[in-house]
Amino acid sequence: MLDITTLLNAFPGYIAQGAIWGIMALGLYISYRLLEFSDLTVDGSFATGAAVTVMLIIAGWPAWAAMLAAVIAGMLAGLITGLLHTTLGIAPILAGILTQIALYSVNLHILGNKPNQAVSVDKYDLVLSLRTVNEAIIIALIFAAALIAAFYWFFGTEAGSAIRATGCNPSMAKAQGININFCKVFALSLSNGIVALAGGLLAQYQGFADVGIGRGAIVIGLASIIIGEVLAEAFFGKHMTFWLCLSSAVIGGILYYIIMGVVLWLKLPTNDMKLFTAIIVAIFLAVPYLKKNFKNSFFRLKLAEKKKAKEAAKNA
Repeated sequence: MLDITTLLNAFPGYIAQGAIWGIMALGLYISYRLLEFSDLTVDGSFATGAAVTVMLIIAGWPAWAAMLAAVIAGMLAGLITGLLHTTLGIAPILAGILTQIALYSVNLHILGNKPNQAVSVDKYDLVLSLRTVNEAIIIALIFAAALIAAFYWFFGTEAGSAIRATGCNPSMAKAQGININFCKVFALSLSNGIVALAGGLLAQYQGFADVGIGRGAIVIGLASIIIGEVLAEAFFGKHMTFWLCLSSAVIGGILYYIIMGVVLWLKLPTNDMKLFTAIIVAIFLAVPYLKKNFKNSFFRLKLAEKKKAKEAAKNA
């Protein structure tokens, strides 16, 4: 029998994890939406952020300094992907894959050639922890709100607008004197820095860093962005603003984990979680397309009806 109480008790945990992955989605939003760059580096840089954070905390660093170092490490990963693409002319997807593969070995070395490393809240002063879920939710949402505010400001500046112009129309941006290669490299560095920050937060939350912690991060991030955008457009329509677009990524991350939690609560096979994820993403991806086609079909039908009415009036 399914117990609704069990699901409700698990909700805070889903919200906390969803908020952390929503921060990751904010980083991915820069490359995927603003830069129009399919960056697969994030699967590796997420794990890099987790590994750097945990190992530095174990080494005696304060958690905030460890996370700052994780951001820098993530930015370096994004820098490599950007240089592979802009300097060597490697396609975006391949550049991200190459960096992601290389990061697997790098992350193993960071973790002391071990697949995982634990960091206990009993021994170290962590920013957030699974032990205090409600506090973790608040802290994760504060991080998300601060990043949304910072992005809203930065992408309204001249430098931020240059990045958005590069993603929108590289040829036009180049014609306007914008260094599109620099914009791509900087945006990818910033994107992966935020992804690494999310990895550091998740490692502290769950109490360990694993070399495979970022596996599937790109799918979860895209799912968060798409779910958030679809729902935001449904509620706000043409009134969507940039800060709502950023906020929807975080909301999408929370909703994604709630959906996954419901799937687990329904006792569906855990081995099929990737399949369920793919189905959910496919459904939300299809919604805008089907909605557009439905509107077009309805519009054509109304035109046909008006045309018939005019012809009937003439014949009469």
